[in-house]
Formats: sequence, C-alpha cells, structure tokens
Amino acid sequence: MTGGVVTGSPPGGAFIAIDWGTTNRRCHVIAADGTVIAGERDGRGILSVPPGGFADEVAGIRARLGDLPVLCAGMVGSTRGWAVAPYVPCPATIGALAENLIWIEPGRTAIVPGVATAAAAAPDVMRGEEVQLLGAIAAGLAPPDALLCQPGTHSKWATIADGAITGFATAMTGELFALLRAHSLLADFMTGAVADGSAFRDGLALAATATPLTALFGERAGAVLGRTPADDVAARVSGLLIGQDVAERRLAPGTAVHILAEPGLGDLYATAVTMAGGVPVAVDSHAAFVAGITAIRSLAA
Repeated sequence: MTGGVVTGSPPGGAFIAIDWGTTNRRCHVIAADGTVIAGERDGRGILSVPPGGFADEVAGIRARLGDLPVLCAGMVGSTRGWAVAPYVPCPATIGALAENLIWIEPGRTAIVPGVATAAAAAPDVMRGEEVQLLGAIAAGLAPPDALLCQPGTHSKWATIADGAITGFATAMTGELFALLRAHSLLADFMTGAVADGSAFRDGLALAATATPLTALFGERAGAVLGRTPADDVAARVSGLLIGQDVAERRLAPGTAVHILAEPGLGDLYATAVTMAGGVPVAVDSHAAFVAGITAIRSLAA
C-alpha cells in the first residue's frame, strides 16, 4: 500500500462504472454481460468535490445504486481528483488499461489510468476518453484501424491501429469558444444559437481561407458595421473554430472519421468533416464507454 493506493482484483458480477469528469458525472450499474441496468447523471464533477470528499461521494452512489464494486474513469484520476492514476504510453490497449488500474480499496474501488504520448515530439494526455475510444473498437462501433474524433471542450483526435491507440492530438476548440463567448470583445455578439446552417457553414468556409486570429476580430467588425447579423456571430465563430480544428487534420479525400459525441455537437463536426472531404461516421459515445469499461472490468477480474 502506497499513499492509500493498493493493488487487487475485483469479484465478478455487476459493478458501478463512473465516468467522472471535471464538471459532470455519469454513473452506470452494469451487469456482468455489459447490460446497463440503472444509472444517474449529475453535475458533481471533480471540481464540486472538496478535498478528501471522494470516498463520501462514492459511498453516496453505492447507497443509491447498490453496494457494488466501483470502477471510475476520467479526471477523478488526475492531480485534482481522488488519486493520481498513471498514464499508459501509446500504443495503449484495453489490456494495458486493465493491467494498470489504481485500486483505492482492494476488490472494491479502482480508477482507470489515462493515456499519454509522452515520447512524441508534441506530448499529449487524456483521461476518460481512452475508455470510449477503445470501447468503440471493442463493441465493433469502429474498425480496429480507424481515425476517431471526440469533440468537446478539448477535442481529441485519435489514431487506432490494430485495436490500440497509437497516437492522438488535443485541440482546445470548445474551451476557446466558451472563453470567447463569455469574456472576449465578441461576447456581446455571441448570444445567438449555434446550429448547422448557413452561418455555421460560412464559418467553416472562412476557416479554409482566412487566418483564424484575424478572422475572429473580423467577426466583431462585421457585426459592428452591420455586415453580419449579430445573431449569426456565435454560429460563424463556432464554424471557424471547428473548421480550423478539422482542417489541421489534413484529411485525405474519403477518409472515414468516426465521431463520438452527443448528436448536436456531433452533427456540427460531421458537417465540417464532410466539407473537408472526409466521411463522418456517428458513434454512440455512451455505448462506447459502457463497452470499454466493461471490457476493462472483465480483463481485471
């Protein structure tokens, strides 16, 4: 035992899987065969948990969902989380994640490690996304050799080869949009809705031809001068940022991009991928997580 972290292996049967992010948390009760039999979702991400409060949080989850083994993934394994889980280096497999679980309580509570590209020229890390990525492969939702995209606050683009994560890149697309909408000179004009329409596609087209930093200020100028309707600015800026995110992947024509996202954001990325010459393939991100965490559980048992 080191710093409250121990090694061990879980009993068989049902378990609770917690996808524990920075601001949100999703819990699933999963049967031994991978069927989800109960669950809950709330805003109790790691930032909502006071220091030393994770054990009480899990005790509360068990009280609501059942006294079962718990397998956690995501930012709960970060320096701000319950215990620091190590990063598995690429190429990373489901088996490697299962072998490197951090056990808080032997046979009772464990945290899935993240994945890193520390040896690459541009190092990168992920926590939580690895379960969805490899779960999509395990469930047959994507082939064992594929390009996968997980849009979000920090969008992940992962290359999968022979069923392993061989490399990935992170773009701060969603965070930049949120910062611009809340704190920038554009904020007063970014109150409109973001949806796949002419304004969003204008932003995508702009990303292909303009310098992004200059184009962003141009959105303010266009609104001030009345050349761009203020209600369109948010959608245009979203298109500009997502278009730049996709453009940086330099997709070869016809490249399949498997997109793991909620329908709204996934649809925006699908449009961007199509306009860039790729072929978007929607993947159920929740099904991918359940498949991934179930596979990790079975390999660790």
